[in-house]
Amino acid sequence: MEILVCGATGHIGRHLVDQLLADGHQVRALTRTPHSADLPPAARRVRGDLTDASTLHEAFTGVDAVHLITFGGDDGADLTTGPEIIDLARRCGIDRATVLGGWSRTSVEDALSGSGIAWTRLEPVEIMLNTLDWLDEIREHRTVSAFIEWPSAMVHEADIAAVALTALTRGGHDGKTYRLTGPEALTPAQRTRILAEATGVPLTHRQLSEAQERDRLAGHGFGDEYVEFGLRLATHPPAAADKVLDTVATVTGRSARTFAQWATEHARLFT
Repeated sequence: MEILVCGATGHIGRHLVDQLLADGHQVRALTRTPHSADLPPAARRVRGDLTDASTLHEAFTGVDAVHLITFGGDDGADLTTGPEIIDLARRCGIDRATVLGGWSRTSVEDALSGSGIAWTRLEPVEIMLNTLDWLDEIREHRTVSAFIEWPSAMVHEADIAAVALTALTRGGHDGKTYRLTGPEALTPAQRTRILAEATGVPLTHRQLSEAQERDRLAGHGFGDEYVEFGLRLATHPPAAADKVLDTVATVTGRSARTFAQWATEHARLFT
C-alpha cells in the first residue's frame, strides 16, 4: 500500500512513517517544509498545508489510505478545512483513513462521517511525550513541580502509531473509536521516581498548592482564562483518565509500552 501521513514530522507521525516503512509500505510524508524535514530517505516528502486544501492535490493523488490530524498551522488550532480535505480524499479514490483525535470532534471527523471513506478515530488518553513539559525544570533544578495529583494512564506515542498502522493496513477497523492508554496509571510523583531511575539523576517531586500553581502558570505568561482552565483540569481529571485499557494489545497484538521504557528512551534529554 501507499499511505499518506499527515503530521509526518510530529512525534506520532514520525513513528508512523518509520513503522509503515518497516512493514513494507510506501509512504508519502506531508510537510510544509519538505527540504528541511527530518524524515527517512525512503519516505517521499510532499509539500502541503492542511489549513489550505488547495495545496494538497499532489499529496492525495494516487495513495490508498491517509493518516489525518485535526489541527494545523503554527498555533495548532483545530482545522476548519475538514470538508475540503475529505472531499479531495474522496475524489482521489482514498478509501481508508485514521484520525488522531483531540479533546472533541472537529471539522475533519464531521466531514468523514457519511463520506464513504472507512475511518478510525484514535483517542489517546494522554501522551507520554507530555512529560517533556518538565524538561527545563529538571535540567535547571532537578525538581518536578506539579499541582495535579491524579494518576494518568499515559500512552507511548509509538503505540498510537502502531494502532494507526494496523487500522490503515488491515481490515476490520472501520467506524471504530479506539481510546488508547498505556499499561499503567501513574501520578506525577510516580513518574518522577521512574525518570530518576532512568536518568540516574536524583529528582525531587514538589507538590504545589493551588496558589503556587496559579503563580506558576501566570509566570509562564498564560492569561487568566488559561490559568483557570489549568486549575480546573488539575482538580477535575478527564473521565476515566486513570482507567487502563487493553486496546493497544488487542489491536496490534503486542503489549503497550511502559512509561519506564519511554523514560529510558528519552533519558539523555533530561540530563
